[in-house]
Amino acid sequence: MESHIGTNSLPEVGFLRLRSIIGDRKANPPIPALIPVSRSTWWAGVNSGRYPKPIKLGPRITAWSVEDIRKLISENRRSRHVDVEQNLMAGGTDGSGVM
Repeated sequence: MESHIGTNSLPEVGFLRLRSIIGDRKANPPIPALIPVSRSTWWAGVNSGRYPKPIKLGPRITAWSVEDIRKLISENRRSRHVDVEQNLMAGGTDGSGVM
């Protein structure tokens, strides 16, 4: 899972609604995804513990802390980097198809 925009564009503290995390191509202007997964995949990940738990800000308002999303993106980048290194050491490719 790779982020399409950097975490530099995120506020230092605060909350993000789901559409700010998974993106919304239908919005005007479109909102790019930080975590490019579907809504159902996101909620399945929340329920399984893969993604952070939400915070209820009101009866119909659910959000996630920016700190939790930054941590998730950072962990995924590190995990992806380790996977590529392990694959290269095993004689594989870096995912680009080039050895």
